[in-house]
Amino acid sequence: MLPDIDSLALFVRAAELRSLTKAAEASHIGLAAASRRMALLEHRFKTALFERSPRGVELTPAGASLLPHAKALLVEINQMQADMRDHAEGSKGALRILANTSVITEALPDDLASFAQANPDVRLVVQERWSDEIVRALIAAEADIGIVVQGGVATDGLDVYPYRTDRLAAVLRGGHPLASAAARAASDTVSFLDVLDDDLIALESGSSMMRLLAQQAVIAEKTLQLRVQVRSFEAVCRMVQSGLGTGLLPYQAALALGTAMGLVVRPLAEEWAERRMLLCVKQQRPVNSSLALLLEHLRRASARG
Repeated sequence: MLPDIDSLALFVRAAELRSLTKAAEASHIGLAAASRRMALLEHRFKTALFERSPRGVELTPAGASLLPHAKALLVEINQMQADMRDHAEGSKGALRILANTSVITEALPDDLASFAQANPDVRLVVQERWSDEIVRALIAAEADIGIVVQGGVATDGLDVYPYRTDRLAAVLRGGHPLASAAARAASDTVSFLDVLDDDLIALESGSSMMRLLAQQAVIAEKTLQLRVQVRSFEAVCRMVQSGLGTGLLPYQAALALGTAMGLVVRPLAEEWAERRMLLCVKQQRPVNSSLALLLEHLRRASARG
């Protein structure tokens, strides 16, 4: 027999609060009832999940192993309930959209907002992911539509359509020689080769942008001198602002963030620095009128530029 959801939720709360007493209060049940639930859960799994002491509870190795599974299951249950609520209220359901950071910080929010205004009965759930994660989720039917970088990841098993483009850029402090030389116009470009001798600040290696930059550095017979790698665009700009090196980011996102921090943003001049974004949906997917509407809306938005 599977464990009940309420007991798993209580287990997660106790693990996070490190206290069964606090978890019972948060769950609006008595401590005795909470203790019985945990005892039954441990009996069902035939192993101890907590080590108890006067200071509270700590996870055993078995409890630590169970925790991520329990959290993931609760998220799925919550999503299931939300989807069913949409149907009960007469909504057409939710569309799950996965997109890379670049497009989320540029055109996608406005495109989704105009779709939502025209289709208020369709709920949009948007998550930010790396391109390879997006493809895996689409293939596994864990998302309805994804936006990835062309060439950054294999798209076998997916239907793909052009969406938008972006261009990679260097993010510089005002005193940097390239910033001064390029100060004539905001649109002036710099060469990738000119920044390769700098200490570089960029995203983690799992991103398609970093794979592209590494490939181009090899072609140029250079090495990326990565001093700092972080997960967010804002963190890259903060590191540049602190003087740790030169940042590498998509131009539009870097311009929005960097200008506010007093940084200089210059597009890379090379042809390969312009990246094409693709709309992706799973091949042989079930018929979904809401998905067809969104796909058509995004394709029209991309055609308008």
